[in-house]
Amino acid sequence: MPDDAPYLPQPGATELAAQITRGEIGPVAALNSALDRAEAAGSLNALISLNPHAGAQAQQVSARLEAGERLPLAGVPVVIKDNLNLTGTRTTCGSRMLENYLSPYTATAVERLMRAGAVILGKANMDEFAMGSSSETSAYGPTLNPWDTGRVPGGTSGGSAALVAAGVVPLSLGSDTGGSVRQPASFTGVYGFKPTYGRVSRYGLVSHASSLDQIGPFARSAADLALVMGVIAGHDPLDATSLDVSNTFQTAAPLPVPLRVGVITESLQGNTPGVQAALARMLEALEGLGAVVQEVSLPSTGYAVAAYYLISTPEASSNLARYDGMAYGARAAGSDVNASMSAARAQGFGPEVKRRILMGTYALSSGYYDAYYSKAMKVRRLVAQDFARAFSSFDVLVTPTSPFPAFRFGERSGDPLAMYAADVDTVAVSLAGVPALSVPMGFEQVGDSRLPVGIQLIAPALADEGLITLATALEQQGTVQVRTAALAAP
Repeated sequence: MPDDAPYLPQPGATELAAQITRGEIGPVAALNSALDRAEAAGSLNALISLNPHAGAQAQQVSARLEAGERLPLAGVPVVIKDNLNLTGTRTTCGSRMLENYLSPYTATAVERLMRAGAVILGKANMDEFAMGSSSETSAYGPTLNPWDTGRVPGGTSGGSAALVAAGVVPLSLGSDTGGSVRQPASFTGVYGFKPTYGRVSRYGLVSHASSLDQIGPFARSAADLALVMGVIAGHDPLDATSLDVSNTFQTAAPLPVPLRVGVITESLQGNTPGVQAALARMLEALEGLGAVVQEVSLPSTGYAVAAYYLISTPEASSNLARYDGMAYGARAAGSDVNASMSAARAQGFGPEVKRRILMGTYALSSGYYDAYYSKAMKVRRLVAQDFARAFSSFDVLVTPTSPFPAFRFGERSGDPLAMYAADVDTVAVSLAGVPALSVPMGFEQVGDSRLPVGIQLIAPALADEGLITLATALEQQGTVQVRTAALAAP
């Protein structure tokens, strides 16, 4: 895409909601426009299904506006990851196991979107049961990166990221367990936000690793991030891990003066030249905002990837035990109950899900619990303590979101350890439960492709709003300019 390509050829969510509220465009017309763009971007395989109730939702928004309701997301088309429940729609989690599952209820975050006037366009493709780092493990085929369709969009929320990057919708929801919002945001050139664990209700999110999962949005502007977080965040009595914290995402907060920025030393090795250059640009921009920038070491983060997989896979093994073809999941024929269950799991789960179930079951098994899961939980505590010490001296921490831009399909899928290592910059944040934002910071030239690069900003727990304030300042400074991939441009 040339440097003089236009920014944001479609309105962002804030602008579109204002246009609809003023009557300049109707919710049905906005939905139809998004459907046209979805059709144009169909080759990305980013949508698993369309919402059959979207038209009715748009008409309801029109009626509510005519009745004088104030709707923050009036008529804005939004896509949700296919592990978020919406009544009367398929929720497959990218798996054959749930191929015909119809949601009997709606996730709290999705319910809040609709209450605010959003129209749910459909469900986004994803790595199966949110297990992967590339969106290659979906039973419905891989999602393509709109900047280079021979490359992955990141995972596991690759469909949600690609649809925002391609301009199909201005907002989408994903889920982030170890980087599944932030890494796809980096690979596709959009914002990806992982809130503090507990700021957004997990009710209605199909569980992967319950102590790590968090719903987060993709957007093309800081204003849109603030808008959607102002809608979906907040306490939910239906989620025992939900935090009772006031929602101030739409209230501008001043940056600390001087802003103290720590660059995590352990993240400075192994980066591609383009990622290293993007990090340098970010640090220069922060200094331009008056920040004091220094390096800070978080030594325990070197063990974060190993600890993450010894925590997330046992939790996944426990959560996925329910899909046995009896109460949940596709049923398979067998000579008895055990044979039927075995056949259902063999046919319903893909290779990566099976691998993680086996890893997790082994780590929890008698004689190995203390050596693996228990020890990993101790490392998790050390990682959280490292972050707490760093935040006693710094307001924001900075790393690359990924040490490299989007890789080619098949490049890492044959080597699980290489794929897991792709999460090196994101998993420690998840273990600590703190908020982080992937900010698009330009492109790296790789062969004939210009590939997006993201930089990760990390804040202390419950300081989520400050990250969006900082992103706003970077936009106003001109450092961050989000571009839409040309594939779906009208």
